[in-house]
Amino acid sequence: MTDNPLPAPKRLADSTALLVGGTAGVGLETARQLLAAGVTVAISGRDPERGAAAVRSLSALGPVTFVRGDASTAAGAQDIESEARAELGVIDIMMCSTVPPIVPDLLFRTDIASIPDTIAALTSPPMLMTAAVLGGMRDQRSGVIINVASDAGKSATPGESVIGAAMAAIIMFSRTVAMEAKRDGVRVNVLTPSLIAGTETSARVLKEGFSAKLFAKAASMASLGVADPADLAALAVFLASPEAGRLTGQAISVNGGISAA
Repeated sequence: MTDNPLPAPKRLADSTALLVGGTAGVGLETARQLLAAGVTVAISGRDPERGAAAVRSLSALGPVTFVRGDASTAAGAQDIESEARAELGVIDIMMCSTVPPIVPDLLFRTDIASIPDTIAALTSPPMLMTAAVLGGMRDQRSGVIINVASDAGKSATPGESVIGAAMAAIIMFSRTVAMEAKRDGVRVNVLTPSLIAGTETSARVLKEGFSAKLFAKAASMASLGVADPADLAALAVFLASPEAGRLTGQAISVNGGISAA
């Protein structure tokens, strides 16, 4: 027992959520499922037209707003957090599922000058958004952070040397923040898919070249079926819920059996 125990985890119906990268793919589907559970939602992205279209597609399900912003810079992440907090009052749940247009390839074919930018593009949004929302969550002594990385951060995969390094960085960052923030009632977990059917990313990596061969082989190994955005969203909703109130610091694979990473 402590002199100042943590508050009970909020019901989803009493919660708010900020979904960074929420205008498409996993983020958009997570917004849809959270709204269905009674959560008040803000989605964030860089493209206002895509944001407006996403809001139109979601508005019948519940209260949703769009926050325009770029989570790849510190100032941008702080602006997203500030505007979302103004819209929502508090931020109980933050999920970052941004996906830059980077295609796997073998290292010897990779432009060495592109490596720092690739790592920054992949790692900056989840790290910066986690840092941006953490202060408010610590003040309210509760909160859920969900970052999306990939199984490339767990399993050495040809063609994903740089991507895998970035994904591993997101995973370890999130797990470490989970250990730092647990005393403040903040939980941090990571979703690590492999291939996600029906997304712009899957279309891009399956289009041609080395990545098409890599992910076609991965899909053939998914004996339980290739994961889709609804699979990832369902897990995100669970992680955000009181039923996952003692689950933190985990990196959970959703890959249909492609690997046991």
